[in-house]
Amino acid sequence: MSSLIAPHGGELCKLLVNEQRAEELKQESAAFSSVTLTARQVCDLELLMNGALSPLQGFMTSAEYDAVLDSMHLPNGLLWALPITLDVSQAFAEALKPGDTVGLRDMEGFMLAVLHVEDIWQADKLREADVIYGSQDDSHPGVANLLHETGDFYIGGRVEGIQLPTHFDFETIRDTPEELRHLFSRHGWRKVVAFGSTKPMHRVHRDISLSAAKEVGAHVLIHPIVGLGRPGDLEYHARVQCYQAILKYYPKHIAMLSLLPMAMRMAGPREAIHNAIVRQNYGCSHIVIGPEHAAPPGVRQGGQRFYAQYSSQKLFEQYQAELGIQMVKVPEMQYVASQDKYRSLDDIQAEGLNGKVYKDKQLYHALESSEPVPEWFSFPDVIDALKIVCKPRYKKGMTLFFTGLSGSGKSTLANIVYAKFIEDGRRPVTLLDGDVVRQNLSAELGFSKEHRDINVKRIGYVASLINKNDGIAICAPIAPYASVRQYVRDCNEQYGAFIEIHVATPLEVCESRDRKGLYAKARKGEIKQFTGISDPYEEPQNPELKIDTSQYSPIEAAQEIMLYLLKEGYIES
Repeated sequence: MSSLIAPHGGELCKLLVNEQRAEELKQESAAFSSVTLTARQVCDLELLMNGALSPLQGFMTSAEYDAVLDSMHLPNGLLWALPITLDVSQAFAEALKPGDTVGLRDMEGFMLAVLHVEDIWQADKLREADVIYGSQDDSHPGVANLLHETGDFYIGGRVEGIQLPTHFDFETIRDTPEELRHLFSRHGWRKVVAFGSTKPMHRVHRDISLSAAKEVGAHVLIHPIVGLGRPGDLEYHARVQCYQAILKYYPKHIAMLSLLPMAMRMAGPREAIHNAIVRQNYGCSHIVIGPEHAAPPGVRQGGQRFYAQYSSQKLFEQYQAELGIQMVKVPEMQYVASQDKYRSLDDIQAEGLNGKVYKDKQLYHALESSEPVPEWFSFPDVIDALKIVCKPRYKKGMTLFFTGLSGSGKSTLANIVYAKFIEDGRRPVTLLDGDVVRQNLSAELGFSKEHRDINVKRIGYVASLINKNDGIAICAPIAPYASVRQYVRDCNEQYGAFIEIHVATPLEVCESRDRKGLYAKARKGEIKQFTGISDPYEEPQNPELKIDTSQYSPIEAAQEIMLYLLKEGYIES
């Protein structure tokens, strides 16, 4: 491993060991425990190993973690904005002690690295949410992940990297920080401005990045995140096609594309600082920071943004002197037809001009409806790339997710709708009924909250695979918890449609049906944690459809669903 040099932008702190040491670690691995990393953890580990998270030498200890939360600096005084921690379950943590070695394996079982345990502590998630995200509101996806998906204990310590994660796609545009620095040097690029995104790039993004390059006299690195992005983002395979397509609209030898395997936190201002440190380690001299940099999609309840507009730029300015990379500020932009160019909103308002915006929702509606996209918004090659994945709704994958109390009628409705699609015969369709999945996919699980969550996530995962391949998945679990339903939505929406159908039959009606006698047993205390009796059902706040089966016959309710799908374009007319 290379030695640590304190200033940001110095020698990269790469954690990959040589071949001899890697072989030794593999041989020794039989004697210590291992953990299977989540997708987010694999992203963090890759950036640790390749030097993108220099000067970190491993996952943070509690001293480093507390210092970052308390002062936004590491204990050695270096600026650092986000905790890079390895979360595990309580049971796993309690079996460890400082001095142990833990193997870090990917989801296929390959050992990527080892962690030499220096510290084990229980996470204070609410404190972390307040400090990093400025909120405990789990409608913020980053907060939701922290509170509901992250393990309750952190283990920290030095990492020895054995091998980087293997990527079989886009291999020629996946560069480590060292490789990218060498490329810049070989091409004579002394100044490089990084432009990162988790969305496809259109004309405004090309204009912003070119303007930034002209402003500071730099070349452009298009450096999109392809690890974990934001909920609702287009899958990265499709986005990369768009990035490759837009390169031809830059002057020759001005821009290059490289993919960043990072997991977003959506932490707004703090993430802007984090992004700058990472891009600095990749060899960039400047970074574009927009008006809502690294913000989550959507707004808080009440309609307010999670982060005030330009808050990332303001925090960046506060710490600019401690960074070796410079910010290029970008204002909110709109298109001015009379001038055929994008202008800042402030200038448009000051000069009394008319600005135009074209939102993502409009774009995807146009693509799904085979309608033209305005020429001023994007480029033909980019739109052609998007058309490959943004098919008309009736050709895309779709997950129909029925949720409701036991006895609400969701399984009956799911079966009727399933039969309708089978009769039609034009689309592959799969029924994932809660009870059937329990028998075949989750037979080992009990009915604790943890196990019920696992069961619903498994259903969601299988549905996402069906959705990804343009099929229809029909799911009918109780799914009582909003956070898990959101998790399933996020899994599916990156591939196709997710339609939540709340079967909102009143409890007293469900209980009167009680064909299995479950409610009666729950009332007697014979069944613990029974949804609707001794355990809560968190009603969906914004389902696509809400149906009370006490007001409809089963066939009438199913027809309401089919009519909705026809109206919204999910069924070919």
